[in-house]
Amino acid sequence: MVSSIILLYSDSYHLLGVILIVHGRGISRGRGTGELLVSPAAISFLSGVDPDTGIIVEKGHPLEGESITGKVLAFPHGKGSTVGSYVLYALKRNKKAPAGIINTRADPIIAVGAIMGKIPMVDQPEKDIMQLRNGTCITVDGDTGTIEYDQDGIS
Repeated sequence: MVSSIILLYSDSYHLLGVILIVHGRGISRGRGTGELLVSPAAISFLSGVDPDTGIIVEKGHPLEGESITGKVLAFPHGKGSTVGSYVLYALKRNKKAPAGIINTRADPIIAVGAIMGKIPMVDQPEKDIMQLRNGTCITVDGDTGTIEYDQDGIS
């Protein structure tokens, strides 16, 4: 389900694109745009992400070896220690944080880390986030609780 559709036209009324807006719940304020990086698996920021490089290092994780820096990171929920909140904060301090976070359902560890690190975050999107393609340009707006992306991002 898509909450809103915006049609983009040129001055000569040629259709330039279609932006889809999905509503969710805003968790951490701000607006962030980047390439989408989707994980079907939960992420542990304490042992699963290197705060100095922004690389997922958890052995066997579907995104092992991928950089989250500047990406909009979409995953079901977090896992692991409460220290994961501080890892998200450290990622932001080290300029290695994601541009935004989308969770199916936020847990306190990820929510607190996003708030501390001023990383825009939305959860409970009306559309299944796993249906979107990696690399899609996507915007997370924690102020309005919305996610915006081009229709070409749909799998």
